[in-house]
Amino acid sequence: MNRCPISYALCGNDKYSIEGLRMLSPKLTAIQDLPFSASEQRQEAANRASKLSIQGVQPKLSAILSIANNQFEIVDQFGNYIIKPQNDLFPELPENEDVTMRMAKVYGIDVPLHGLIYSKDNSKSYFIKRFDRHGKGKKYATEDFTQLTGNSRDTKYNYSMEKVVQVLEDYCTFPVLEKAEFFKRILFCFVTGNEDMHLKNFSLITKSGKTTLTPAYDFLNSSIAVKNPQEEMALTLKGKKSNFKNTDLIDYFAKERLQLNDKTIDKIVNDLFKTAPKWTELIEISFLSATMKEKYFSLMKERLSRF
Repeated sequence: MNRCPISYALCGNDKYSIEGLRMLSPKLTAIQDLPFSASEQRQEAANRASKLSIQGVQPKLSAILSIANNQFEIVDQFGNYIIKPQNDLFPELPENEDVTMRMAKVYGIDVPLHGLIYSKDNSKSYFIKRFDRHGKGKKYATEDFTQLTGNSRDTKYNYSMEKVVQVLEDYCTFPVLEKAEFFKRILFCFVTGNEDMHLKNFSLITKSGKTTLTPAYDFLNSSIAVKNPQEEMALTLKGKKSNFKNTDLIDYFAKERLQLNDKTIDKIVNDLFKTAPKWTELIEISFLSATMKEKYFSLMKERLSRF
């Protein structure tokens, strides 16, 4: 019995469920494998890197969904999906990012449509719909925190969580709402082992005259993907990047720096523990290997024990 890599629903002997296909498009009746192996996708990403607006350490491809051809098609311009193949250095990143983004969604964090797609070598690649595009070639005004703080790709780690608070104050239409959402995301990333949330992994978007945090992206458990992780956070908090206690995150960051009230903080933390069993269920049915699932469970249990 197969499980659909888009919907996680059981789909018999088929690769994808009807539900999964309809999540992509109500008109889609089937979807073909990507016509590239994982290594070929990485090579394509390298070849096209100078033409694409999407950047980062992970190899990425820009794509459109062709309903007529029942497949994702790789493009240099006007793509409305991003595809990430298997990484030759870090194991199971597509499966890792996919399940972590699903976990974020059940916690109430806004995430774009995403899932896994099979490639011609039967490896799985991760896809995510771009939130900054609407219509052909039209983009919403979107800037990441690297741009907003005058930093670059080379200095994206050289910042503090305390300074990030000022970005929310300066640019968001309703800073109090965005600060609560920001804390929720930071708490989630801490509990799910994401120690790579640097400045480029946070962005603001302006739609209908309102500036807010964008939907979440690049959420994955980086701590189980690397050997011997030394940090728990990409940007410093209280001058450190590891060994965080609940007082650091709640009393210092949420209360003192973000100035959130007790009611807001309590709801975010209580929702975290209410949602944790659902995270366990998602990891159990995810496409991660048994070994990687155990690593995820172990890390999550340890992080939750700090609260």
